[in-house]
Amino acid sequence: LADWDHAAWLGALEANMLAPILLIRALIPGMRERRFGRIVNIPSAMVKSPRPAMALSTAARAGLTAFCKSVSLDVAADNVVINNLLPERIDTDRQRFMAERMMAAEPGLTYDQARARIAATLAAKRLGDPAEFGAACAYLCSAQASFVSGQNLQLDGGSYPGLI
Repeated sequence: LADWDHAAWLGALEANMLAPILLIRALIPGMRERRFGRIVNIPSAMVKSPRPAMALSTAARAGLTAFCKSVSLDVAADNVVINNLLPERIDTDRQRFMAERMMAAEPGLTYDQARARIAATLAAKRLGDPAEFGAACAYLCSAQASFVSGQNLQLDGGSYPGLI
């Protein structure tokens, strides 16, 4: 907290909240006019399970999530839906970076061991496949999901401990 000055907060808000909000604001009128639109944000699982080291970006992403929920109530009647995917530990370059960071902090730790430790933090005991993430996003963008709006879909291998 002490490391996050005013400029850091403004940067986090600009990147993780205001930029997506301004894009959504620009697109909503055309979607409403066409009576069809799909918006899917990808904030982070941290929105529902904040961690101290991630508080700067999580605060901004939670703000985006709240904004989208409020707007979703207004646009749903025009067949415009807004949802959020909340990923945790999808097997992307971010997980490679996290494994490499673990290896740097603990000499002798192999890449495979670091990945195994990361996967062990999830209920599914494996990293999520990017194709699984893509399939969830495709569903939220489909006509079949026209009655799903203002939701936060966890993509975390069943790890989120809460009910809602």
